Amino acid sequence: MADVVLTQRVDDAGLAGRVTVSSCGTGDWHIGQPMDERAAAVLRANDYDPSAHRAQQLAPSWLATNDLVLAMDAGNLADVRRVTASSGGDVDPERVRLFGDFDPVEPGGGVPDPYYGGPQGFEEVLAMVERTCAVLVSALQQLPGLRDPGPDK
Repeated sequence: MADVVLTQRVDDAGLAGRVTVSSCGTGDWHIGQPMDERAAAVLRANDYDPSAHRAQQLAPSWLATNDLVLAMDAGNLADVRRVTASSGGDVDPERVRLFGDFDPVEPGGGVPDPYYGGPQGFEEVLAMVERTCAVLVSALQQLPGLRDPGPDK
């Protein structure tokens, strides 16, 4: 859900082509599959298009090709740090962080997995994702290399 929302927000902010959003899981059980239909339904009901999303698995190379890797909860964060550390070298804690570190309401918290609950869990996760993506996009817009140079530049 976060991939779809953040991609849309990046595009809406005019950062497409300068910011690439991708997502992955730490396990291999859903590789190539679309997202959970309940998550997709909540996204569609809120004017997002989840159709292009397909599951992929985290690889050690992600830190070489991504400036920031965000994990959804503490367990995933530990997995991400373990996998990325296996590529040799230290993992910069500023580049591997919790998605919730950017949450303006519950900073530093994990995003709950709504998989085993009802539809309300997916709505709650979407609310968390939307407010956090707003903060992320605002932060991206402030980065010197990503600022819009304006029509005269």
